[in-house]
Amino acid sequence: MKRRILLVIGLVSILTLLSGCTEVNVPITAESEGYWNKYFVYPLSWLIIYFAELFGNNYGLSIVVVTLVIRLAILPLMIKQMKNSKAMQALQPEMKKLKEKYSSKDQQTQQKLQQETMGLFQKHGVNPLAGCFPLLVQMPILIGFYHAIMRTEEIAEHNFLWFDLGEKDPFFILPIIAGITTFIQQKMMMAGTENQNPQMAMMLWIMPVMIVVFAITFPAALSLYWVVGNLFMIVQTFLIKGPDLKAASAEKLSEGKKK
Repeated sequence: MKRRILLVIGLVSILTLLSGCTEVNVPITAESEGYWNKYFVYPLSWLIIYFAELFGNNYGLSIVVVTLVIRLAILPLMIKQMKNSKAMQALQPEMKKLKEKYSSKDQQTQQKLQQETMGLFQKHGVNPLAGCFPLLVQMPILIGFYHAIMRTEEIAEHNFLWFDLGEKDPFFILPIIAGITTFIQQKMMMAGTENQNPQMAMMLWIMPVMIVVFAITFPAALSLYWVVGNLFMIVQTFLIKGPDLKAASAEKLSEGKKK
């Protein structure tokens, strides 16, 4: 548990560092200096501009296409992360038995618990940290895309559907959709595990609210990116975890009938 907490703190620190590497309000150009700008933000900005010109200066459609391209590029990592998460979930009953067996808090007993837990992981070929590696790879790309959207000046000069890409959604439609799709996507990811992890169940409600607040605050171009990304994740999760989702639904339905 301590390792997981430290890992989460490390991830948050990395996200904070990357988010603050450059000022969001500083335009990105080919002359922008710094490793972050040169190898992450500018290539993604260039990609947005390239597809926009390809679609007749339609920057909204370009953001949709580039979002899908990026999501497809990191899809193998997401699949690996989901498989590892599923494997860890399957081991929870055995891990619970080990914790009950070695319930004493003395150092020797806890060391024995750690040894047997690691032996359990090795026996089933599960790496408890493997699910975090894909996240470490994804986050610089996704944050870089966020910077590219916010710092590409051409985006703010165009509109898409009913909104200006550089302004807030006047009707708050995108923020609301972003919040709803975030909730659905997380609900599908957590199917069958809400009762096992109260903290994750809490995040199920906190994250959508945070996304709505951010989406109301930031330009509509960023909300569009969140909505498209969430819709992609919903379809991806359904295709990968389809049987698990059906099983979880059937279990809840059965419990409802018993009550």
